[in-house]
Amino acid sequence: MKLLLDTHCWLWMQASPGMFAPAVRAILEDPGHELLLSSASVWEVSIKWSLGKLPLPEAPAIYVPRCLDRQGVRALPIHNAHVLRVSTLPVFPDHRDPFDRLLIAQADVEGLCLLTADTKNLDRYRGLVELLKAR
Repeated sequence: MKLLLDTHCWLWMQASPGMFAPAVRAILEDPGHELLLSSASVWEVSIKWSLGKLPLPEAPAIYVPRCLDRQGVRALPIHNAHVLRVSTLPVFPDHRDPFDRLLIAQADVEGLCLLTADTKNLDRYRGLVELLKAR
């Protein structure tokens, strides 16, 4: 399985792996599954850290690559096809998070399963993309 990690799920992998359901933790630990982190998530982490909303043990420029390497998570760049797909996604008035929408678009374009705990907002996209609930 190719699994795109929502930002909060990637952060849980670093600091709180117990947040995942046991079956999901087993998937994350299985080297037979490919784990990916979007550049959109790296951007989100960087913004939140710079605003003082996300404490990290070191600056994102050091922390993110080190954690990716340690866990064997592959970076997923943002391509034009991903950004253009955002324009055709359904728009929900109470959910316009640009990071979430880009992750949905990337999962759709690349044929990836999106791991998330944000089922309230992202369940609406079920059918467009495969979603795996983190808990």
